[in-house]
Amino acid sequence: MKYYIVIDTNILVSAMLARHPDSATVVLTLRMLAGELTPLYSDEIMQEYRDVLFRPKFKFPPDKIAVILSAIKKFGICVQPSASGMILPDMKDLPFYEVVSDTQDKHSRLVTGNLKHFPEEPFIVTARQMLDILDSDN
Repeated sequence: MKYYIVIDTNILVSAMLARHPDSATVVLTLRMLAGELTPLYSDEIMQEYRDVLFRPKFKFPPDKIAVILSAIKKFGICVQPSASGMILPDMKDLPFYEVVSDTQDKHSRLVTGNLKHFPEEPFIVTARQMLDILDSDN
């Protein structure tokens, strides 16, 4: 089964900050890099990834950031979503919601570490939940 995922920026930050290689965010990112998951993104999402991951406070190695961003573009699908009119607690999350809700694919998920920033929808999951979905399909 092929899954399409919109990766909230906090998942990438968590994966890059993780001290344990078996943390859900690391495993999810590695599975995406291995081509098991197809990332969905928009130009706005890619810009946010760059803005956040290159923040000096994180001190992430630029080559690691480049690998992740390149993989998202190489293996992913760029979506130009329609405006949803949705009001979210943090409106900076709207591009992520609009990309996943615009795809209308039952195998698309928005993966986030901040469920409270989004409405309760079956397509909005944590990294651990997404890994459980993938593993239950195998």
